[in-house]
This record gives sequence, structure tokens and C-alpha cells, in this order.
Amino acid sequence: MTSHPGESSGFDPVVIGVLALQGDVREHLYALESAGAEAIPVRRERELNAVDALVIPGGESTTMDKLVRAFDLLEPIRRRVKEGMPAYGSCAGMIMLADRVVDAVEGQRTIGGIDMAVRRNAFGRQVDSFEADLAIHGLPEEDRPLRAVFIRAPWVESIGHGVEVIATVAREEAVPGGGSRIVAVRQGPLLATAFHPELTGDLRVHRYFVDLVRAGYDDMHGGESGEDSLWASEGAPRRGSPPGWPELHEEG
Repeated sequence: MTSHPGESSGFDPVVIGVLALQGDVREHLYALESAGAEAIPVRRERELNAVDALVIPGGESTTMDKLVRAFDLLEPIRRRVKEGMPAYGSCAGMIMLADRVVDAVEGQRTIGGIDMAVRRNAFGRQVDSFEADLAIHGLPEEDRPLRAVFIRAPWVESIGHGVEVIATVAREEAVPGGGSRIVAVRQGPLLATAFHPELTGDLRVHRYFVDLVRAGYDDMHGGESGEDSLWASEGAPRRGSPPGWPELHEEG
């Protein structure tokens, strides 16, 4: 396999799957490859077993719940997450990684893993979608805002012990009296954002996740990168432009 900037010498690239049942699968695959990972779509348990980490894209969380059960993936993904597999969820993917959904429909299940409660469609309907510049703790060039795209996005209502808040957004139209809402969190190897970094061409969130995965991979395989080289892969993105916006987001 081809070597990428920031990889530990002697190791193949980390393999990151994108849950390919709904949502921005193509955009996430592109962003992960551009960030230095080998990225593959995941629809079956055998494909899940072949990856080091998993991205859960946006879409509609209740539909995604039904699909992961229909494809017999819910319990295998839950098991991998409990075993320490890194995972990143964007928008509806954030809901899927939440331990609690405050406005869940009857029978709705999540993968869980992050000790947080989220609210679905918290910022409003499709017509209320918006963009905002965010300061995200821990990103390279942290003083340069990240342009975030929110499409029928959730927000985090509460977090438990061990969950780190890495971004908030102020949205007066959605938050009575103003104030901020939590829109990005990390708990150990699990990362979640209420927004869609795969739609902007800014690779920093995907690099964050790829390097998080790589740090754990190197720890398991005797490498030396660890947290000290978390941003070793920061560099110029590959040539080309990311695929365009999806036609419709029912939620997240």
C-alpha cells in the first residue's frame, strides 16, 4: 500500500470504513482518502471486521437504525465500539453514537458509546439549515475557524463524565434567549459532530479522526507516533475537489 504523510514507518495505512447504508458515503470516503487513510464502504459484517475504525455519516437516524438492524450490523458495531474501535459520527451519526436520545421515536435504538444525550432536528427543519464558523478545540490551525454546515442538525443536551466538548455554536434563531449549544464532542476514541465537515473541503476534522485512529493503531502495533504526533499528517490536501452536496437531507 502507498505510504501517506504522518504514517509510522513500516505500517500500512489505517483502514477506515464508512457505514454505507445512507447519507454522504462518497463524500466521507473522499475526505478520508485525502486525509491519508484507506477508506472502504461497509455494508456487511465481514467488511466491518476488515476495518480499524468506522465513520457513521449523516442521513436520518430512525431510518439508519432500521437499516443497521436489517443488515444485521447493529450488534456487531456495538460490540466493536465496546471493544475500543474508534468511530466518528456526523449529524445523524452523532445521534447513532449517543447513549441517549431525548426525543427518540418509539423503539428507536442507537449504537451508543458516547455518554451524552442528544436532541434530533434540534436546530429546525431543512429550511433552517445554516453555516457557521466554529472554533474547534484540538484541530490544527486552531485559530483558523472551521466553516461548518448544519442540515437538520442535532445538538447535545447533556454530557457525562469523560466526554470532552470540543465545539459549540451560538444560534439565536434556535436557542431561546441566545446562548450556545454543544455541537462536537470526543470521548476516548469516539468523535461526533452535529455538522458535516465532508461537505466543505476542509479536511481538518477528518485528519483529526485519521490521526486519532493511527495513534491507537501504533500503540497496538508497537509504533511510536502516539498523541505526540497527532497532527503529523497535517499537510496539503490532494488535488481535486470533493463531491458536491447531496440533494436532500431528511435529518442530519
